[in-house]
Amino acid sequence: MELEIITVFVLLILTIVAFVLEKISVDVTALAMMGILFAISSLNLSPKWPKLTELLAVFSNEAPLTIACMFIISAALSKCRIIEQASKYLSKFCVYGYSRFMLVLLLLVAVVSAFVNNTPVVVVLLPVVMSLSRDLGVSSSKMLIPLSYASIFGGCCTLVGTSTNILASGIMSTSEIYPQMPPMTMFELTKIGLPLMFVSLAFIIIFGRKLLPEREALTNIISGIERKEFLTEAVILQSSPLIGKKLVETSIPSLTGFRLLDVVRNGKSTAHAQENLVLQAKDKLVLSCKPHGIIEAREIEGMDLFNDSKLGIEQVSSETGIMVEAVVGPSSSLISKSLSDAHFRSRYNLTILAIHRKGKNVITELNDIRLKASDTLLILGSESSIERLRSSEEVILLDNPPLPAKDMKSKAPIVLGVLVCVIGSAFFELLPISIASLLGVSVLLLTNCIRPTEAYKSIEWNILVLIFGMLAMGITMQKTGASGLIASLVGNLSTEVIPESWQIIVVLIALYLITSCMTELLSNAATIVIMAPISLEIAHEMSMSVENARAYVLTACIAASASFVTPIGYQTNTFVYTVGGYRFGDFIKIGIFLNMIYCLGTIGLVGWLWKFFP
Repeated sequence: MELEIITVFVLLILTIVAFVLEKISVDVTALAMMGILFAISSLNLSPKWPKLTELLAVFSNEAPLTIACMFIISAALSKCRIIEQASKYLSKFCVYGYSRFMLVLLLLVAVVSAFVNNTPVVVVLLPVVMSLSRDLGVSSSKMLIPLSYASIFGGCCTLVGTSTNILASGIMSTSEIYPQMPPMTMFELTKIGLPLMFVSLAFIIIFGRKLLPEREALTNIISGIERKEFLTEAVILQSSPLIGKKLVETSIPSLTGFRLLDVVRNGKSTAHAQENLVLQAKDKLVLSCKPHGIIEAREIEGMDLFNDSKLGIEQVSSETGIMVEAVVGPSSSLISKSLSDAHFRSRYNLTILAIHRKGKNVITELNDIRLKASDTLLILGSESSIERLRSSEEVILLDNPPLPAKDMKSKAPIVLGVLVCVIGSAFFELLPISIASLLGVSVLLLTNCIRPTEAYKSIEWNILVLIFGMLAMGITMQKTGASGLIASLVGNLSTEVIPESWQIIVVLIALYLITSCMTELLSNAATIVIMAPISLEIAHEMSMSVENARAYVLTACIAASASFVTPIGYQTNTFVYTVGGYRFGDFIKIGIFLNMIYCLGTIGLVGWLWKFFP
């Protein structure tokens, strides 16, 4: 291998390792990798390395623009509460039992996910499913994994169902080895994805209840925490003997009747520094008390639960505390911030008791942990504070289904009309999908269906950065010959080992398996950007026609999205992983069967439709 190819493979391997280890976020990894590629190009060290202008062309790719527009359209749908309006009718089907209810729920999710970004679909329905699981008398863990999987089923059926398909379409239309290959049409994947969706839904309905685990939600698996306590505040008096003492040296932390949640000084939380905190007059202590704990707190000398108005401090009262779960949404401003950086305590007057992330509960050093999308928070606070947090839309509260916003009902027909026009223009090939979606977003902004700040916030920029980085890697692999080398090795192996009549189908199987394994470790977007060009290179190496080469890319699309075995291969899996209290093995137990259905089904359908079987 030449030095350029070795360099590309080293960078690719390092990038994949960084993605898997997650020591730094995937978008930062992609950005760093892209910077290295650009730096090498700018030095003009080798004619076989892509020029800087060629790499900068990734920013003119229409796929990321289309994906960004679809994020905004999905956000407008969420703002109008269209999905929530439909979901309120789901409770009527609870009387028919688990199986029939799940059939209705999963069909709804699959159909909606075929046309809008499936992450907000799952996020919106999380509290609905959590609530209805109680009505059905089953654990929410019997419903949340199917919810995520159904969104994947639907996303595999259309061009706009997932960013994977949009990216693959862009790679197909800009291929240099197949310059006449048109982009993917709106329903080109439907002939593969729709039969697989129905078979997979039937499998979940019939076998899902037995294969899915009984898991408790976060509020039930945190030991030593009662669901209801009394929240109250106390103040350190001017003459208190506690003044000048370290908090840890007093009797306050050791009493069993109550727990100290926070010390507020001059309106600011000091929860992050309580180990060395020296108490001062007028410090306000936030306490979570059992009934007998309030009595114990009153007996502490120098600390008063009911403040004297002469102190100039507003009198506080005790009220019932409520414990709820909340999920950090994909567009929350809390992402990448610690609780202390976000001033969570002072903003919402709420206390985070624990954080649930990837199957683990974190209950120490909470204020220093940087939050991620899909983190589940266990929150304790008063009803009024909980409702204030609910209206902020920073997190998705799982205690009750969200209430539809009546003031946005008038905008719903406009948003639905825009979505139908975007899909229709792409289906009838009136406009490219990128232009249609851009015009659709313009209409939404002009009609005030969504404000510009909301639109920009709805775009998952980390995914776009990842896509740009991987597109740059894809161009570099093509220009240096790295992807061609992989295709050549696959082609030579097939011609030497496999009979000629079976070569196309065996290589198709290998392509699916490699893509499927990669997407379980990486994101689906990163996987398709690597594998779609390699699919075309392999097809070219085997002297396949444009139409047959297209089948290879469509196969890679299905394999890149059909991620069922791990909770990290697809974002919706990650969301339900944290909420449902699942273990890693829970996904393997049921996901392995769905991976087999999609693998065998895709190979069978593509082989039959394109006449690849001998």
